[in-house]
Amino acid sequence: MQKHTTKPVGLRGRYLYAIVPGPGKSSYGKLGVNGGTVYTITDGGVAAVVSDFADQKIRPERRHFAAHQAVLKTLMGECDVLPMSFGIISKGPNAVRRILARNREALLSQLERVAGKVEMGLRVAWDVPNIFEYMVNIHPELTRARDHLLSLQRPPTQDEKIEIGRMFEELLESDRDKHTKQVEKALSKRCSELKRNKCREEREVMNLACLVSRDSQAKFEAGVLEAAGHFDDNFAFDYNGPWAPHNFVEIEVDV
Repeated sequence: MQKHTTKPVGLRGRYLYAIVPGPGKSSYGKLGVNGGTVYTITDGGVAAVVSDFADQKIRPERRHFAAHQAVLKTLMGECDVLPMSFGIISKGPNAVRRILARNREALLSQLERVAGKVEMGLRVAWDVPNIFEYMVNIHPELTRARDHLLSLQRPPTQDEKIEIGRMFEELLESDRDKHTKQVEKALSKRCSELKRNKCREEREVMNLACLVSRDSQAKFEAGVLEAAGHFDDNFAFDYNGPWAPHNFVEIEVDV
């Protein structure tokens, strides 16, 4: 997780894309935000990949996100990468060097952690028309609770609705945990690290970030297929990547 605060940039700031092992390549061409030239600023054994940026803030526009990702993709093809969050701007080259000097030990440790590795993502979702009805059909206790409400000779009270909703959510979380453990077991030998991210939608079963050796991506994909083979057609598996290892970088950057 990256935390940052923004200070006045002045006339000429530096937009930060990533940290790479020093000294890094001197220039990567005009790949940056607003077509800026991307280059490295080095201090000791680490280098920041930057481009000139005159403004204090950057708008979260699609073209800016695309440029940020394009730089990371280029870097990944050449070296190990500690990706920075979108929108981090430093005051200038001296400020960048201070960041590198102040965080050198942590940066070197993180670079060692991700050396030769990339991030793969895996999302699994329930592929069913109605998630509540699906859960009712596989959990007898939820079936009984639902049937009880339907048998009443009056509309259910708010408390009764809340209680069945609570039961549904607890069973959903329990099933998510059970299924995630099953997939983690299948992938554990194919990944250096696994991280659970929060599910964004009700039908989402799991959202895993996986740190994988560059030369083991085919084995990871085989592991996903193997894990998927233990689930029925009510589950949809979707893996993606490779990405820069955002979920495995833990650096506090104060600009």
